[in-house]
Amino acid sequence: MASLLRLSSALALVTGAGSGIGRAVSVRLAREGATVAACDLDGAAAHETVRLLGGPVIEAQAPRGNHAAFQADVSETTAARRLLEQVQACFSRPPSVVVSCAGITRDEFLLHMSEDNWDKVIAVNLKGIFLVTQAAAQALVSSGCHGSIINISSINGKVGNMGQTNYASSKAGVIGLTQSAARELGRHRIRCNSVLPGFIATPMTEKMPQKVKEKVTGLIPMGHFGDPEDVADVVAFLASEDSGYITGASVEVTGMRPAWGGRGQRSGTQII
Repeated sequence: MASLLRLSSALALVTGAGSGIGRAVSVRLAREGATVAACDLDGAAAHETVRLLGGPVIEAQAPRGNHAAFQADVSETTAARRLLEQVQACFSRPPSVVVSCAGITRDEFLLHMSEDNWDKVIAVNLKGIFLVTQAAAQALVSSGCHGSIINISSINGKVGNMGQTNYASSKAGVIGLTQSAARELGRHRIRCNSVLPGFIATPMTEKMPQKVKEKVTGLIPMGHFGDPEDVADVVAFLASEDSGYITGASVEVTGMRPAWGGRGQRSGTQII
């Protein structure tokens, strides 16, 4: 296990922090010494995450070392910008680590997918990451601070998946967005990387039919689904100076996930 307290001076903003990978990331970054601003569309879930981190839940002005909970719909321009303003006002500085975990699924085969379900997934999974990345980068550049931006994509953004043309497209977009941002922001000492989870044991994958889970598991060389903590470990590395010369990378956390994937749920929320 890597040395602890690598992030003792960091303020970390985590979106999608209310469950799954986002919650695991929040816990890991806090354990590394970071002060965490946990954001979720579900404000109560964000509060629960902060409670798990220890210390009081702060909502207005947070003394150094205290964590804070925020509620925001990152797919809305005004909400995303207000979130960064609130975090800065709360902590008197911009977040030096930004981890975008918020994401949704609206699965259906291409022949039957509605335009509305396409738009909703693109709005949260791709536009939301663009808005948060842009607002965070603007805040860091304006303050003259360096930082690490980490966007959660998915292996499906590289290999696709049946019933997920919208989701796979959004996650492929996250990879391209992150690589382009890395090229633009490097001169400001802002690193941008993406993490590509495979099948991770989250509330979403728990809803998969057992037969599908068994088939997928049999095709994974590691022999099991990953845990959210497996992704959080990689995020902590990318957030720290241990990865100080890494930017524009796409790190797969898959146990060598197979190219084939089973069809997901027709409608649901996931944090990968």
